[in-house]
Amino acid sequence: MNWTSWRRKEAALSEGQRAALIRLVAEAKYELIPLNNALERAEALPPGASVTVTASPSHGIESTFDLAEALAARGHDAIPHISAHMIRDEGHLSELLQRARDAKITKAFVVGGDAKDRGIFHDGLSLLRAIDEQGHPFTEIGVPSYPEGHPDIADDVLLQVLRDKQRYAHAMTNQMCFNPTAVGRWLIRMRAEGITLPLHLGVPGVAELTKLITISARIGVAGSARYLKKNKRMVGHLIRRGSFGPDAFLEGMASTLADPAADVRALHVFTFNQVADTAAWQTAMLNGELHR
Repeated sequence: MNWTSWRRKEAALSEGQRAALIRLVAEAKYELIPLNNALERAEALPPGASVTVTASPSHGIESTFDLAEALAARGHDAIPHISAHMIRDEGHLSELLQRARDAKITKAFVVGGDAKDRGIFHDGLSLLRAIDEQGHPFTEIGVPSYPEGHPDIADDVLLQVLRDKQRYAHAMTNQMCFNPTAVGRWLIRMRAEGITLPLHLGVPGVAELTKLITISARIGVAGSARYLKKNKRMVGHLIRRGSFGPDAFLEGMASTLADPAADVRALHVFTFNQVADTAAWQTAMLNGELHR
């Protein structure tokens, strides 16, 4: 892959912006979907990588924990998604928390989830409260956030729920978005509204452009899909095989990444299980900086 276009653009960044960007890339978290080939794909992960594992309605929450446990056993920092709609009752939750303890999993990402309710938890907030009441092994709990809104939840409700979640959570990760300006403006508004959770910046990894546009429409970020289609600057960072690399997005976020008030702590990469491509991108970005 040829990332020289990013290097040319990177030369225009300030030292502080460049340092902030490289720090995030160096410690990027990889997101995996618990499909049958996920563990095989995970062989391409850097040693000791932080890896989040999504909760798939079609595979069940147990598959999330199966993969997280296997990743933890291989020395990775595994972070299972715990989906409220996929948990039957308090006893089921207790079983999952014990699995985390036994596997020495100390981080989790708590979501409402896309599945239909299977039990007593109807949203992420009610699950967070139950996890807190039961006691848990987690030193870090993440929650989702939505720079471009949610297709089924009003913006004022999203804001209030995020405020309520701050009591239980340690960080927020934004839903996939391709528009750095939209994320930057949303983050400014969140800070003004009293949301103090550090942001783990969610970015798509290296993936086919058509796949990203399809996923964007499905998860309700059609505005970002339109942005990706129309924005010539972003399209200029597509490699020849029609794949997208997150370099242009990060470049557009550089001033925000370097701003202490924004408090962007980590990079969360949606890999779509294309782990090798994303790992190669990460290495290329870091090598480009080292050879400056």
